[in-house]
Amino acid sequence: MPTIKTILSCFLILLLLHGACAQVKPVNPKATPETRNLCTNLHRLAKKGVMFGHQDDLAYGVGWAYEAGRSDVKAVTGEYPAVFGWDLGELEMGQQANLDGVPFDKMRAMAQQAYAMGGLNTFSWHLHNPLEPTKTSWDKEDTTIKQLFSDKKALARYKSWLATVATFMKSLKGPEGELIPVVFRPFHEHTGSWFWWGRDHCTPDEYIKLWRFTVDYLRKEANVNNLLIAYSTDRFNSKEDYLERYPGDDYVDLVGFDIYHRPRAGTADTFVPDTRRMVETLREIGQERNKVWAITETGLEMIPDENWWTDTLLPIVKDSGLSYVLLWRNGRPDHYYTPYPGQTSARNFMELYRQPDILFINEVAKEQIYKPLKLK
Repeated sequence: MPTIKTILSCFLILLLLHGACAQVKPVNPKATPETRNLCTNLHRLAKKGVMFGHQDDLAYGVGWAYEAGRSDVKAVTGEYPAVFGWDLGELEMGQQANLDGVPFDKMRAMAQQAYAMGGLNTFSWHLHNPLEPTKTSWDKEDTTIKQLFSDKKALARYKSWLATVATFMKSLKGPEGELIPVVFRPFHEHTGSWFWWGRDHCTPDEYIKLWRFTVDYLRKEANVNNLLIAYSTDRFNSKEDYLERYPGDDYVDLVGFDIYHRPRAGTADTFVPDTRRMVETLREIGQERNKVWAITETGLEMIPDENWWTDTLLPIVKDSGLSYVLLWRNGRPDHYYTPYPGQTSARNFMELYRQPDILFINEVAKEQIYKPLKLK
């Protein structure tokens, strides 16, 4: 028979554990209640499993576009993904649709649909070059960031772009007028050099300066209070490599990385062990800094390996502590990253779907990730 002292001690431990979880907060002190709840619940839910995500899932798939309720993931599994990825590229240029042809008004409506279902929205931003706006993210220009802060006209242009992003983010509203919390992932894959903000085109200090300026503008000047900020590299070699351009704990809510499987004939395929090593490094960073961690983009184009989901992806994400894994978009019959009915890996995808710790929308909806955490 336990003593009163033992019962009280156990109760105190439970309260402390609950308090530690509840104290996980967004880096923005003015974050909305729903955004604070999301931050707490992402930490909590990662202990239960990994959310499965898909870029542009509700917008189009292989052989179709903008059909209400349609999704390639749902067509195979009967269920939507839990995470919905979008991109804001071309918004800054005043275009009506993004760089992949998704109209921003439809994107807003689909993000609202994902929120209403209980899912998570995450936004990347392939922006043009603020020094030379005719050039895209992929037009590699050395010293863009350095020049930006000494060019008043270019800096004013960039501020106007941020104001446009702010307006869009604040237009994302739920059924009661509440702002929809989203994960915002700017200046991603910077350990590579294919974007103008990449490693070979700026110094670590310059990258950090741009990051902090961007986040400060959004939360202090534009009062955008529904964002969780994601820092997302490409492939990295070590903890030190990952953190080389890290802007500081006050500017990051989520740490992640992008990694694509591109096997080469005649070359040993080390994708699984290499990626798992990066996941473990990310786990260490996330635990030390009290951040959520995620694989923010991944996939094997056209998925020719019929067992890729359980032979490759599952060993990477299982028991990883990852919050989510986002597969890239199904853009064309020769450019897709999740199966559609009849695709060679569809049957194996169902095996992944049946894993109890791989979470799709129905399970995540039960968790009410935008509601306050309840002590059970």
